[in-house]
Amino acid sequence: MVTLVNLRSYWRFLVVVYQFFPLIVAYARDRRTYLLFGGSRTVTAEMQSERAEILLDSLLTLGPTFIKLGQLLSTRPDILPPQYIDVLSSLQDDVPPAPWEETKQVIEEELGPVDEVFESFDNDPISGASLGQVYTAQYDGDDVAVKVRRPGIESLVEADLRVIRWSLPFIMRFIGQGRAFSLENLADEFAKTIRQEMDYSRERRILEQIQSNFNGNGTIRIPKPVEERSGPRVLTMEYLPGTKINDLETIDMEGIDRTELATRLQRIYLQMIIDDGVFHADPHPGNLAVDEEGRIIFYDFGMSGRVDPFIQDKIVDFYVAVANQDIDGILDALVEMGTLSPEADRRVMGDVMELAIADARGEDIEQYRVQQIIEQVESTIYEFPLRLPRNLALVLRVATVVEGVCVTLDQEFDFISVATDYLREEGYYEETAKEIVADTGRQMQRTTEAMFTVPPKLDRVLDSVERENLTVNVRLEDKNNVLDKLARRIVYGLLLAVGVLSTAILYAFDQTSVVPAAVAAALTLPIIIQLYRSFRKKRGLKTTPQFTRQNMRQQRGED
Repeated sequence: MVTLVNLRSYWRFLVVVYQFFPLIVAYARDRRTYLLFGGSRTVTAEMQSERAEILLDSLLTLGPTFIKLGQLLSTRPDILPPQYIDVLSSLQDDVPPAPWEETKQVIEEELGPVDEVFESFDNDPISGASLGQVYTAQYDGDDVAVKVRRPGIESLVEADLRVIRWSLPFIMRFIGQGRAFSLENLADEFAKTIRQEMDYSRERRILEQIQSNFNGNGTIRIPKPVEERSGPRVLTMEYLPGTKINDLETIDMEGIDRTELATRLQRIYLQMIIDDGVFHADPHPGNLAVDEEGRIIFYDFGMSGRVDPFIQDKIVDFYVAVANQDIDGILDALVEMGTLSPEADRRVMGDVMELAIADARGEDIEQYRVQQIIEQVESTIYEFPLRLPRNLALVLRVATVVEGVCVTLDQEFDFISVATDYLREEGYYEETAKEIVADTGRQMQRTTEAMFTVPPKLDRVLDSVERENLTVNVRLEDKNNVLDKLARRIVYGLLLAVGVLSTAILYAFDQTSVVPAAVAAALTLPIIIQLYRSFRKKRGLKTTPQFTRQNMRQQRGED
């Protein structure tokens, strides 16, 4: 039975195809210059930037779901080239509010008559986004903020999610196998994320958890939720007014130390990610404010992330390795996090990391900024065997956005210095050192054991050789199917020889009739074609381009 959601999905699919049609034609022409024939064409950075602008306009036109998709894509440099990431990073989740009568219906379906559940209610929203909007009201004598899910958004999101799923097979025709895998995972992640963001009961639980993590910390304020006036589509919480964190003039007038404020903000996020494992994942200036006492206020926990203990440990290892310029340590952390393939060329990737650090640092290693390093690493993710596991992409996004806010507060802000001090104060440096000593001890133990176990084993092997009783098992790894191709060619060659010989014999014995010889020749023709095709297939190995300082200059537009 065809449901309304299905009908809406079919219609939305046509709308999406129409909106993206110029990009579809452009990508098709990249593969075949004249669509049906012709060679592939080179896509320049300027062409990618132009296409990214077209993509941005299309996402804005298609509405809430696709705006959220664009925001998520802006955190995935393993799927999109750097030019797309730069353009999509500016995507703002700011749309006109829904009519009050429609919003009022949502509130009353969730809580009851507005006049009865609140003492007063301001019908004009103080902020609006694609999935919800926020109003101010009074409850139990206190000012509260009421976040309401946008009317009718559920059916639109579900229809759009189906459209995205239907579109994946077509999109994958234009991208490589590795990115196709990442894109399919991204679609699953996006469906889960946007449904979570629409569930205000989940957001309330996140609020309460992060509040408990910062109990006793007087430098941070998180709105307290009002449970009895909240539900899956409405979230009522404490109203905390403040000055936007990027309003430098007002912050200076209030006598707040901006350097100390930036340092405190960075340390709060380090605690969320490294210590607590749950973090506010949308730290743009619209969601951060400062009160008169200099306390940092956090708004909108709809976008949040979790980090499991293993990844927390690896993030610490990564920061320590970056601070110490330990290239092997950086690569080991990336491999263990699942970001870098274990089969990657460590020499090439080591050069990437060395160039990134050398390009970003100043006279003192403590003066370079993590954002510069992340930007260089992100610019290589699209070209190298790097992948971003779920939520690690959010961690990267948070790291860069937070530092952008911190640099706005203090142009000389030093992320690595703050992170290093935090890790030392929390004892992570000592823990890392203990782990290294323990690993060294275990390695020495294994080496010592080998000194006693290897000689007897070697002696037994030599005895087997002397008795001519040594058997060696050899396993060949043939990832490119070279042996299979060789076997096929040998078989085709033998069949061809038999076919040619049979044709010659039949023709020689019965020259009065060429039919038998013609039949034999006809049977031999497909074999000739198959043998010819086996030699026409592309040979050689696919190689990864070397990353050089010249590549970095080209990406920055330098000579």
